[in-house]
Amino acid sequence: MLTSVDAERLFQDGLHKPRALVIGAGFGGLSGAVRLAVKGYDVTVLERLQAPGGRASVWKQDGFTFDLGPTVITVPHLFKDLWTLAGRRFEDDIDLRPIDPFYHIRFDDGETFIYSGDAEAMEREVERFSPSDVDGYRRFMRHSDALREIVFEQLGHVPFSHFTDMLKSAPDLIRFGGHLPVYTVASKFVKDPRIRAICSFHPMFIGGNPMSASSAYAMIPSLERKWGVHFPIGGTGKLVEGLVDLLQGLGGRVRCECDVDEILVENGTARGVRLADGEIMEADVVVSNADSATTYHDLLPSSVPRRWSKGKVSRSRYSMGVFVWYFGTSKRYENVGQHTKVMGQRYRGLLKDIFQRKVLADDFCLYLHRPTQIDPGLAPDGCDTFYVLSPTPNLSAGIDWTTKSEPYRQSIQKRLEETLMPDLGEHIVTSRIMTPEDFVDRYRAFNGAGFGLEPVLTQSAWFRPHNLSEGIKNLYLVGAGTHPGAGVPSVLSSARVLDQLVPDAAAHA
Repeated sequence: MLTSVDAERLFQDGLHKPRALVIGAGFGGLSGAVRLAVKGYDVTVLERLQAPGGRASVWKQDGFTFDLGPTVITVPHLFKDLWTLAGRRFEDDIDLRPIDPFYHIRFDDGETFIYSGDAEAMEREVERFSPSDVDGYRRFMRHSDALREIVFEQLGHVPFSHFTDMLKSAPDLIRFGGHLPVYTVASKFVKDPRIRAICSFHPMFIGGNPMSASSAYAMIPSLERKWGVHFPIGGTGKLVEGLVDLLQGLGGRVRCECDVDEILVENGTARGVRLADGEIMEADVVVSNADSATTYHDLLPSSVPRRWSKGKVSRSRYSMGVFVWYFGTSKRYENVGQHTKVMGQRYRGLLKDIFQRKVLADDFCLYLHRPTQIDPGLAPDGCDTFYVLSPTPNLSAGIDWTTKSEPYRQSIQKRLEETLMPDLGEHIVTSRIMTPEDFVDRYRAFNGAGFGLEPVLTQSAWFRPHNLSEGIKNLYLVGAGTHPGAGVPSVLSSARVLDQLVPDAAAHA
């Protein structure tokens, strides 16, 4: 790979500097852009919103700062690697703080499980809830460690461009139950329903149903324990700002309010894009950080043959939708941690309502984020910033969010008042919501799915849209909808895959 000095020398020596266009300025697009700039490309990122970030963008309202999307940062070395590639020190730009404990998981009976990265403390918590499950929990974590080594460390940055790539890893995945759902595998180790939920809830963070998501995702508890859970001071948006600064330092640029209408294809090769205003931009390489389903369904000409046809895209299974309520309070709720899961009376039944029956249930499994626990500067003095996410069916359910959104928000407020935040309604001073319909309008998310394709075995690895587009030369995909999947570490890994797929600029020139 070229260094930034090598790339500049290419330009100074008068060689043509190949041009790369990146569609979308989310974590996948920006990290991919940095990697391409280091390879020597002249990189432009095209973002349809007013500011970069994609799902990781930021709202500021009434003195409160809200991260719209990712709030859990794991595997920080994936960010640090990008700074190193650009010749910079991550620590000079980003103040990333570890969170401990990782989560507070409040069950409907009022008991709270303190979920941390400390193995002994976790075993004590399991013993407090279910003494007979301590040994099973230890075995589950050893199982999670083995999966992390295979799925993330060995395969997470490897392109699955050929079916043989899948076959090579199949024996290990089958041996560790990767063909089974996460909940099924967790249930082999522990028996208490609450401990089973604790061992299996993680796929919900990437849009998956623990009852059907591949147990490859049972690696996440090990991944968190090995590298921790973190939060950047200033909010997740600071990571976006840092990536943009890296790209600009390498000679790249980000153009906002540039909506790509079509990827231009000539003789089976991506040649550039046409913007919604009619502007044509030519390129040697096109990288789409748009939703993979939207890329194939809407951004490519209908006449271009591809494996992911419009019909295949429409027939595929998509992740859940999400209803997110962002609000600020005039007081601080010191009893609420940084990350809290508020479990309802049902676990399996609620998941069935969301993913199979596709109905908007009356009960919830809520994720509550309070960043002002570690960073009070995200709210005015004496105030708190919050974000609460409720998994819902995606738009294939036909829910009319124009009429349902406010009653649903009120129900969530009532639930929070009953559990963690008494008198909440008296202290709300600013508020905003996002529904699955907003995910279509803002992010062009197919079916309003919050995380792209559902992470089931038949839509993972080789079965997922490839990082190197099948049948279209010089078109690459990054982000949640391609390999290895959703979640910040996977999205950053999708950009890392480009290192193996995209030739250095000198070779391309």
